[in-house]
Amino acid sequence: MKLENLEIFVVENQPPGWGGRYFIFVKLVTSCGITGYGEVYSASVGPEAMKAVIQDVFERHLLGHHPGDIELMFRRAYSSGFTQRPDLTVIGAFSGLEIACWDIMGKAHDLPIYSFLGGLVNPRIRTYSYIYPLPEHDLMEFWSSPEMNAESALRMVEAGFTAVKFDPAGPYTIYGGHQPSMRDIEQSVAFCRALREAVGDRADLLFGTHGQFTTSGAIRLAKSLEEFSPFWFEEPIPPDNLDEFSKVSNACSIPIATGERLTTKAEFAAVLKTGGASILQPALGRSGGILETKKIAAIAEVFNASIAPHLYAGPVEWAANIQLAACIPNFLILETIGTGGDFHRQLIGDIPLWESGYVIPPKGPGLGIDFNEELARSLPYKGNELHLEMQDEPCNYDKPNFFAGGAPPKT
Repeated sequence: MKLENLEIFVVENQPPGWGGRYFIFVKLVTSCGITGYGEVYSASVGPEAMKAVIQDVFERHLLGHHPGDIELMFRRAYSSGFTQRPDLTVIGAFSGLEIACWDIMGKAHDLPIYSFLGGLVNPRIRTYSYIYPLPEHDLMEFWSSPEMNAESALRMVEAGFTAVKFDPAGPYTIYGGHQPSMRDIEQSVAFCRALREAVGDRADLLFGTHGQFTTSGAIRLAKSLEEFSPFWFEEPIPPDNLDEFSKVSNACSIPIATGERLTTKAEFAAVLKTGGASILQPALGRSGGILETKKIAAIAEVFNASIAPHLYAGPVEWAANIQLAACIPNFLILETIGTGGDFHRQLIGDIPLWESGYVIPPKGPGLGIDFNEELARSLPYKGNELHLEMQDEPCNYDKPNFFAGGAPPKT
């Protein structure tokens, strides 16, 4: 059994568009006809350029190999071009291909992926989601309205969620960290107060920032939020200086979470060694794939740190995250998009099961999904924008800033 063919799907996300403008899926086929699916989250270049990178990584490092040669194929990709260091684009491409290899292995042996990685540890997987607008909410007003967010959060808790995430501290920009404006600090406090009053002790509050602040600015903001006991303070500073995370961590009582923009154990271990974070958020379509992220989880276990797989992508990465979450003892919580996302679920056969705030790991082979190739092919993304894009304008200090839920498609 050898890897023989690759097909790449760049699928345009459908309204309301949570999860980014498009998803990049890969399909691998072996010489004996077994298919596997994966997803590439890392997309720092346009979709056509990224397709070329994925094709090159496949032909250079995977073609002709047994799909179980994952360690060897990883070392080839990680070392390509005399690098032997984290390369976000190359490892992102490899990550999606690696997930597809595991899907093939599971199907070849009629076992879920977690069976190969220590077996089932977590039969129920706790989930959280961003707070998204309700049908009756004004889409633009929602992102700066504590009251609307509290209404949505309460609806989510009534559906079974025990944790909700929100990011009221402004947009993410191309600039390095900035000092939050007093208006943004007060807005963040107002959100935390309204949400805590709405959900009480029935749900944890997960505060996101998308790496917006200077070290001192992040500390200022954290000090204002401590009274509401957030579950975490996510990515408070940009990910390009990992040592600075420890300064934020040491200065506040809120647990620091980070990792959606990191790749491979090299970068995650660096955060752990400085004490910069106690919660790691790898995105499997970027972090090196399932085996590499299992290693990240093992390193984190030594540091008494937890794993909370990140998701702002499509449903195949979500399925891979579930396989990882099912088999690690230091799993904390899993990000979902709503209860799995309407369009997301159409792409994977409406599996796995989301049940009152928890995901039940599928028992089917591989990823345990039924990928809808016909639907994926019918909705190609034809633009050249990136999956997510940062704002060119710097933070405002004379008028409100707001984060508008990522990059939904134009409607």
